[in-house]
Amino acid sequence: MGHPPLEFCDCYKDSPDFRETLKCYELELERTSKFLKELIKDGNSVINAIKGYSLAVQKFSQTLSAFQFDFIGDSLTDDEVNIAESFQEFAGLLQEVEHDRMMLVQNASDLLIKPLEKFRKEQISATKEKKKKFEKESEKYYSQLEKHLSISARKKDSQLQEADELVEKERQNFYESSVEYVYQIHQVQDRKKFDVVEPVLAFLHSILTLNNLTVEMTQDFMPYKQELQLSLQNTRNHYESTCEELEDLMKRVKHPSYISKMQNFFPMEGFLFCQEKRALGASWVKYYCKYSKEKKQLIMVPCEQRPSVKQSPTILTLKSCIRRKTESIDKRFCFDVETVERNAPVTFQALADGDRKLWMEAMDGKEPVSLLCFYLVKMELNETGFKFVQKCINCIETEGVTQEGVYRTVGSNIQVQRLLNAFFDSTSSTDVNLHSSDWEVKTITSALKFYLRSLSEPIMTYDLHRDLICAAKSDNPDVRLSEIHSLTYKLPGKNRQMLELLINHLGKVCSHSDENLMTPSNMAVVFGPTLMRAKEETVAAMLDIKFQNIVVEILIEDYEKIFSGLPGDSAAPPIPPPRINPRKRQPITISKRAARVYQALSHDRFEHTENGQNYTSTVDGDASTNPAPQKQTKVGSHASPVPTELPLRQAAMPRPANRQDKPADSDLIKICNARLKPDTSLAAANGESAAFVNRVPSFQSKKQLAKGTLDSGI
Repeated sequence: MGHPPLEFCDCYKDSPDFRETLKCYELELERTSKFLKELIKDGNSVINAIKGYSLAVQKFSQTLSAFQFDFIGDSLTDDEVNIAESFQEFAGLLQEVEHDRMMLVQNASDLLIKPLEKFRKEQISATKEKKKKFEKESEKYYSQLEKHLSISARKKDSQLQEADELVEKERQNFYESSVEYVYQIHQVQDRKKFDVVEPVLAFLHSILTLNNLTVEMTQDFMPYKQELQLSLQNTRNHYESTCEELEDLMKRVKHPSYISKMQNFFPMEGFLFCQEKRALGASWVKYYCKYSKEKKQLIMVPCEQRPSVKQSPTILTLKSCIRRKTESIDKRFCFDVETVERNAPVTFQALADGDRKLWMEAMDGKEPVSLLCFYLVKMELNETGFKFVQKCINCIETEGVTQEGVYRTVGSNIQVQRLLNAFFDSTSSTDVNLHSSDWEVKTITSALKFYLRSLSEPIMTYDLHRDLICAAKSDNPDVRLSEIHSLTYKLPGKNRQMLELLINHLGKVCSHSDENLMTPSNMAVVFGPTLMRAKEETVAAMLDIKFQNIVVEILIEDYEKIFSGLPGDSAAPPIPPPRINPRKRQPITISKRAARVYQALSHDRFEHTENGQNYTSTVDGDASTNPAPQKQTKVGSHASPVPTELPLRQAAMPRPANRQDKPADSDLIKICNARLKPDTSLAAANGESAAFVNRVPSFQSKKQLAKGTLDSGI
């Protein structure tokens, strides 16, 4: 479906496949850059050339239609499907709007051109700079490596050491620039999903809402705009949570100690020099060695074949491996291996210190001197853990359930560690009172999350991780719910008991989302990586975090159905009331809306809309024509009662301080947004996402009613 993920570990191999994949990303980056240039040019034509408006909009729509998003990974979320198809939908909308000859708003440049130019200058240009640095460091490293390999072995030790240090420095610079370049590529690929689409969406909205002649089209556009904004918001939330994990992984990969783990990604083999004792003394013989960790077998293929004797490979069975102290031998990078076949240890010399660390890590090697051991509180899923979680839940539900940003606000690390030590330290006999003034709610929530993340295996277990991710990737929401319901009952007893306790609590917290702003979608962003995680930390695993969030979101929304009975159990709870409308399984579009009759447009009516009155009205008492989202009827056991009218949806969680909120298009746009935002706390009933992302009927297929019908409706 898209390009394969660029793993950070591939930067160390620098294989031809890695370079080829990198080239694909560079071509995509260049294609995106050219697309942005053309999009900006066409946007200016629309703004500045009123007389040529029709042709400019047509060209602009063609540009949008020709562009296709390339996504990373093997599957897309509903939000990403909506975003991927958004440009095609925008293009179709512009072709219809062309006939109305609308005027452009004065701030169209601020809405469209400047954000795209900013993205292109800040993101794409930054990626090109990283590319230049990568190519420069690559050339320097391989040039230095060639010089290094040509140095004579008869040089002084100081000269050899200096050469070793120089090539190591260049190698580190090359690895660092390579990792940073890959990271920047992933940043641009993810950010363009919303940083490129949002300005276009805002530009279209300004066209539709600030022209009296197109208010009737605006009414049809608003549901799609709402759904797409929520898709963008969800995608941004997934991006921000994924970005944090990706950045942490990048930092760990850049650390020199990470190279000791590289044998997990490719077979452990390479050149080693073996010390062999002979009659006239010891000599060092070069071998190409392959080590099988499962069989603990070391295969040694001699590189210096004797012309008269055909030498077969030597196979040794490993017993132990210990690093050789520098003062015990005059060679560098040595380690001793005890084998079953030989009585005395076999001494090997690696090509470099990093190479020795790789071999020792693969052979479970040990240091000659024992390291200091530090006491750490061990987190286990036992009676103490259940007691701790229950205490935290009781305190949060009593004192912090309405606190804004609960679970998203982070407590002090010192206070969190102090609370955990006080509770889990076996030497502590005091009973911790979480209701005292010593503990803030954010300290308790952070401690609870830390406990869950510190378990040796996540609550949702490694064994079920892949199945849960596959279930979340299903296109059918009913299949998602059914699969997750079934997989939940494959968890071990303690895990399922803890999961039910947590999800019930999170549902209660989300039922107060009008106060704490923590909708199921926002809560899932926090607890997705906490309750689920992959066994191996790779870029591909980081990209699946958004699907982890979907799993947790479904658990919160459908708590009653999932935890009240086994899948397919006849004793399951009664079927909930039918939906007002059937679930839509198609992507949201603006090209196939239902036929609708409008009242006549007047200047007074438009002024009422600006003053905050609802501009949407029904014809002949037909309430089904209202484009506002339908009310939900199903409520989980932890949700508040359904109000008779949907309240205005509260804003999502506050964005980080370094993000600048974009200015609203106008007062009218603010009113429209407020009118159309659904109450996400009610979405749990239908198994849909908390952000209320549907796949709604399309906008463009509602086509012209008969003239007499329109006149009679007016």
